[in-house]
Amino acid sequence: MIPRYSLPAMAALWTDEARMSRWLEIELLATEAWAGLGVVPLVDAQQARAMATFTVAAVDERERITDHDVAAFVDVVQESVGGTAGKWIHYGLTSSDVVDTALAWCLTQSADLLLTSISTLIEAVRARAIEFKDTPCMGRTHGIHAEPMTFGAKLALWCLQLDRDRTRLQRAHVGIAVGKLSGAVGTYSNVDPAVETYVCAALGLVPVPATQVLARDRHAEYLWACASVGATIELISTEVRHLQRTEVREVREPFRAGQKGSSAMPHKRNPITAERLSGLARVLRGNLGAGLEDVALWHERDISHSSVERVILPDSSLLAHYVIVTCTRLVSGLTIDADRMLSNIASSYGLVFSQPVLLALVAGGLARDEAYRIVQDNAMRAWDESTDFRALLDADPRVNVSSELLDTAFDLNRSLRHAHRSVDALGAVASN
Repeated sequence: MIPRYSLPAMAALWTDEARMSRWLEIELLATEAWAGLGVVPLVDAQQARAMATFTVAAVDERERITDHDVAAFVDVVQESVGGTAGKWIHYGLTSSDVVDTALAWCLTQSADLLLTSISTLIEAVRARAIEFKDTPCMGRTHGIHAEPMTFGAKLALWCLQLDRDRTRLQRAHVGIAVGKLSGAVGTYSNVDPAVETYVCAALGLVPVPATQVLARDRHAEYLWACASVGATIELISTEVRHLQRTEVREVREPFRAGQKGSSAMPHKRNPITAERLSGLARVLRGNLGAGLEDVALWHERDISHSSVERVILPDSSLLAHYVIVTCTRLVSGLTIDADRMLSNIASSYGLVFSQPVLLALVAGGLARDEAYRIVQDNAMRAWDESTDFRALLDADPRVNVSSELLDTAFDLNRSLRHAHRSVDALGAVASN
């Protein structure tokens, strides 16, 4: 991932140094496990732990000869250990034992960071939902005024969806927190199962049955969780982009002192953060497609997945982390114009109350279709003539209900009397 969208905490997990450090720990734990079984002399295992080292540069240089990254790594580490102890490095293991277990370990750490970050985002959205619990705004369907709602309800629904994303990440975390050191094709033919048990226990991973590689549905589930988070953040971002449009002007994303919205037009304050998040969500979805194609490998193992995963797993981890943290800043810093929201509700001449008017006419004795046509006729006339909807109804002799009933139909508070239920549902969202 390019540095522009990489935050330090996640980026540190995916460096070459970090990756090979995990490989080294797995190799040393395996050597210690063999020592516990009496296969490797204890003194050799102790020497390996004390002496084993590597540099990424040395491994890269060796790989130019071996054309195999793990083999190059093993050569470098064995040389650093020296003596008779060095020969026990990688004893009984295949490359996939080391690489797949290390990758699962890394993905588990990445999922930990994503879970911490999304919990922070959830709390930020929850706080703003409570803040705007009673703030009326225009509800829209197809981009057109529908009925009034509250901005708090909109935020609460975002929060509930993010909580479901957190659950998906938690499931993916469990699914990927696994390891295997079962050798070629997963039969333990040259490695004692106790070695796998020992290594996985030390890393906090669960040993699972496998072929020569861990099943890739686990990695696809992780990518799905990342893509799902991205989709939710795109939902939020798309709404912000619409509501910041000049014609709507109900919210504005943060704009720092000294920031410039356009190189040419000084008046511009564009929703660039929301647009960026919308774009990055597309990359997360694209990576999921590639991850799903990695599930089907030839027989017990091929490496068609390997080159793909070297790109999509770090990139999706980094992007998911970036969009979560950036969305937290976006939501926390949103400027909300409650007066403009009220003004927009009023801008369609009272048409947003057409449904309660319809129901009042039906309750007054009219057939539904007849009542619908009366309301529709007046609604279209109000829009075409820029005329107050209520005034047209009052003047229509077909309207069969009292002025008091129409007053109730046009009462904003009546429309919003149950809107708090979405915010109230946030009480069930865990604060963790």
